[in-house]
Amino acid sequence: LVRADASVSPDRLGRRQLLAVGLILPSVPLLSQNSVAFAAESKKGFIPVTDNKDGYKFLYPFGWQEVTIEGQDKVFKDVIEPLESVSVTVIPTNKEDIREFGSPQEIGETLMKKVLAPPNQKKKLLEAKERVVDGKAYYTIEFVAQAPNYTRHALSTISIANGKFYTLTTGANERRWGKMKDKLLTVVESFTLSNV
Repeated sequence: LVRADASVSPDRLGRRQLLAVGLILPSVPLLSQNSVAFAAESKKGFIPVTDNKDGYKFLYPFGWQEVTIEGQDKVFKDVIEPLESVSVTVIPTNKEDIREFGSPQEIGETLMKKVLAPPNQKKKLLEAKERVVDGKAYYTIEFVAQAPNYTRHALSTISIANGKFYTLTTGANERRWGKMKDKLLTVVESFTLSNV
């Protein structure tokens, strides 16, 4: 029996890590064929999500748990830091391109004020920009929403495909933004749509 790497023996890994790589239950496939290709694109410390029905995929940080929230298509959040989360909403639209709604700045202001944060919170748009992936436009906005006892620093990316308006929002408590920023940028930049 040859050991691939003595520094990564099962004795040194926790149960969570073993489950993540499928070592505890090798006979149970943890990834479908479609997500295997996506997993190859994923980064260390992230888990891929592929929704073939609605036509989107993204990465979220390892350790976050899936939760169900009414009105959200998918939600994952950290169990210890509840403001660290990612959610996806999907609503029908007759538009074909996000640009039909206006500029990133205009859409960012509207969504931030009316949809992405509670109305009683103070909100400030920090940045709004466009990125293009495979010919499809995505708007990414960065904003803060201040409640009486905390401030959430958030990122959202929005786009249109398949007759649907997609919004992915992720964020963290402002006090943890410095630590979480790179991870949350990875989540937002990993969000892509496909035709279904």
